[in-house]
Amino acid sequence: MSRFVRASKYRHVFGTPNKRDQCYDNIKVSRSAWDTNLVKVNPLFVSVNLEASGGGAFAVIPHAHVGKLAENYPVINGHAGAVLDTDFNPFNDHVVASASEDTKAMVWIIPEGGLTESIDKPALTLSGHGRKVGHVLFHPTAENILLSTSADFTVKLWDISKGEEKVELSGHTEIINSVSWNWEGNLLVSTCKDKKIRVFDVRANKVVQETVGHQGIKGSRVTWFGSTPIIGTTGFSRTSDRQVYIWDSRNFDKALKEETIDTGSGMLIPHYDADTSMLYLAGKGDGNIRYFEWSEEDTSLYVLSEYKSSDPLRGLGFLPKRACSISECEVSRIYKVHPTFVEPISFKVPRKSDLFQPDIFPDTIGPDPSLTADEFFSGKTAPPKLISLEHGFTHTAAAKEFLTSAPQIVEPEVKHPQTEKEYQDAYHALRKENEDLKNQLSSRDARIRQLESQLASK
Repeated sequence: MSRFVRASKYRHVFGTPNKRDQCYDNIKVSRSAWDTNLVKVNPLFVSVNLEASGGGAFAVIPHAHVGKLAENYPVINGHAGAVLDTDFNPFNDHVVASASEDTKAMVWIIPEGGLTESIDKPALTLSGHGRKVGHVLFHPTAENILLSTSADFTVKLWDISKGEEKVELSGHTEIINSVSWNWEGNLLVSTCKDKKIRVFDVRANKVVQETVGHQGIKGSRVTWFGSTPIIGTTGFSRTSDRQVYIWDSRNFDKALKEETIDTGSGMLIPHYDADTSMLYLAGKGDGNIRYFEWSEEDTSLYVLSEYKSSDPLRGLGFLPKRACSISECEVSRIYKVHPTFVEPISFKVPRKSDLFQPDIFPDTIGPDPSLTADEFFSGKTAPPKLISLEHGFTHTAAAKEFLTSAPQIVEPEVKHPQTEKEYQDAYHALRKENEDLKNQLSSRDARIRQLESQLASK
């Protein structure tokens, strides 16, 4: 990592935190040990994973609803297990997906203006994984394609407009730590607990590149560097030093750069801004957010500056560039998760002029898809549609309708006991079932001991 001071228009980028009354306060943030960012952001809403008893829940908060939230603030609580991850549809700001320990991914429709009451019935339930679903991630260019990863070591691609599983990627031998799409969305990179980095051709369902990454026993993260073939990973060395590796996805023989950051214990969360070529690194449990500039010409990572805070973070979310305050030269807005609130931090380039600055705001990813799901799975590839921010971005007031042809799953109606006799009958039925299960376990234990003795005698 080069510490040579070089000329850069982003060298003086500075972060400004919001006051507590401009944060999203009084939130019971999830305490799940699963490695996730806990928060996702789109131009209209902030999604936060919550600690909930008797199932899983997450809050979807409109940007304007700052301050202390009510104790009975409406939430989305349709999962039977803890919510581990969420992601907003990049082409429909009123659609959000969630992943949970209950082995399901669900798709939800957010009413205009946000929730007025809690929701427990999803627009779509995606069942197919055998163990908990750890990540959900929408496709960057094709509409209505959702990716999910699971502790069953698989990655599935779904067409949510039909509720169909289209692709299942296999090849992982351990828990999947992190995934990231490339610019066109035809390749997917993943990091895994088996310490390997894999690049998949998702439509051919094959691994096109594979290499051994960070050697530490802790997890790792990955992010694709925009429209380039470059990939960045964060992880730990054998001696628990925090590292950043830079790779060329076309050749995994050796990393382009291997840099040691520090000896912190928290996972480094990477985020690459394709518009500014800036890489943000924030460690879980740290208060600081480091940012660097990637130069593809000399394949170097240059230190820019660091946002410093004494309050440790639990997760980060990034606002899409089109929703940033362009007139204030805001190049990024990060939502930092604290134990009981979420804090927006604005990163700006100091400029005296109030005019549009085209050198720091090139055309950015817009809200319209380049492909339909059917076009993508038929083999078409297209880059994201870009928009100019010269006149700002105005969000359309009306919510875009989401339609799915997936059949509705009707939950069987459970008849609860009403009379004393029905309660007695239910009690005896459960007791008999319990005895039967105990007998089955006892017979299996005896069979296991018998087989073990046969093996020992050979």
